[in-house]
Amino acid sequence: MLIHIKRVYEKAEKSDGVRILVDKLWPRGLSKEKANIHFWVKNVAPSTDLRKWFNHDPAKWEEFKDLYFAELNTNSKAIKEFRGYLNKSVVTFLFGSKELKLNNAFALKEYVEKYF
Repeated sequence: MLIHIKRVYEKAEKSDGVRILVDKLWPRGLSKEKANIHFWVKNVAPSTDLRKWFNHDPAKWEEFKDLYFAELNTNSKAIKEFRGYLNKSVVTFLFGSKELKLNNAFALKEYVEKYF
């Protein structure tokens, strides 16, 4: 499986494959029609407390990933549901953050590549 990462505000393309929004909150100012997502899997997003603590601070990135992965490991129901969406050859994890690299979509991609 090939996993792409893309801001949800970017134009959808056929090469995106299955488009999965992996944020807990719906992106501001974006209609569901314009977002063009196939699935919104907010259960695999970091907890609100973890997200607020991290606040896209590069110094906290490695610790954030460790804590996020621990959250995912204790959420077997959400992971089982999420796996069901990953049965295509190409998927794109969508995120709303302005931070283009240090965000939960990149961490989730790393988690999937490591543990799935």
